[in-house]
Amino acid sequence: MKKYTFTEKKDTRSGFGAGLAEVGRKNENVVALCADLIGSLKMDAFIKEFPERFYQVGIAEANMMGLAAGMTIGGKIPFTGTFANFSTGRVYDQIRQSIAYSGKNVKICASHAGLTLGEDGATHQILEDLGLMKMLPGMTVINPCDYNQTKAATIAIAEHEGPVYLRFGRPVVPIFTDPDQKFEIGKAWMVNEGKDVTIIATGHLVWEAIQAGEKLAELGIDAEIINIHTIKPLDEEAIIKSVKKTGCVVTAEEHNRLGGLGDSVAQVLVKNHPAPQEYVAVDDSFGESGKPAELMEKYGLSSDDIVKAAQKVIKRK
Repeated sequence: MKKYTFTEKKDTRSGFGAGLAEVGRKNENVVALCADLIGSLKMDAFIKEFPERFYQVGIAEANMMGLAAGMTIGGKIPFTGTFANFSTGRVYDQIRQSIAYSGKNVKICASHAGLTLGEDGATHQILEDLGLMKMLPGMTVINPCDYNQTKAATIAIAEHEGPVYLRFGRPVVPIFTDPDQKFEIGKAWMVNEGKDVTIIATGHLVWEAIQAGEKLAELGIDAEIINIHTIKPLDEEAIIKSVKKTGCVVTAEEHNRLGGLGDSVAQVLVKNHPAPQEYVAVDDSFGESGKPAELMEKYGLSSDDIVKAAQKVIKRK
């Protein structure tokens, strides 16, 4: 098992803030819009450097999506910023009709996703957003795993033509990826090669998968771990190649079991290489108020849950 260490923890939303400021310096067509959550989205650095390219929309998220769509007609590259719940559920009609349907070059940037939003509770802890967004034709869906990868993804989507949904979070998590990485949309990252079981993880669950891999190694199980940061377009080749080798798969995500990464992986395998699969995800329920780590434990999203799922799926081979 390849060892991954970290010296610092940071929230992925700060990676977005750093990436946004950098793309602002590189491209004068980049503009930012926010729905009254500047501090939460870490947009301060961009606003300080480019105040004339920032638009405070207020608590009017649907209007923000319409404004962003219109700005693309004049050649601007708008980055919208608010919580994931408000970036998707509250404005789904506007995204579908004004952005996705006509392929507008809008970057929908969504913070505070999943259970790890914590104490704000079920009304804000959206667990359906990946499913909502991946169903939209032409929408690219990205869910990076740490500060460095989120920064790199933010920079990469500015150069990508077409609508993008970029998901990130509130809690501080280990920084374990390369600070100088090149982010390739649609290209999986092989975290660790193994032969006994494939673990495919996304977002905050990638670090949990790494920890699970170390625990499995102590039990004599050699886990192959893949970071799927791009939910759509999905790296089908990497998934099929890995599962052909290991014979079984565990998917891990901070999302509802229905409609997320696990379902996408299952579709790929049922068409190309059917194999036993176990899901580590929220089991078709809403969340609740609590500390992020406690919620991850209660809802079955910890490294120990990945270990149990791996042991279970191996027995099904």
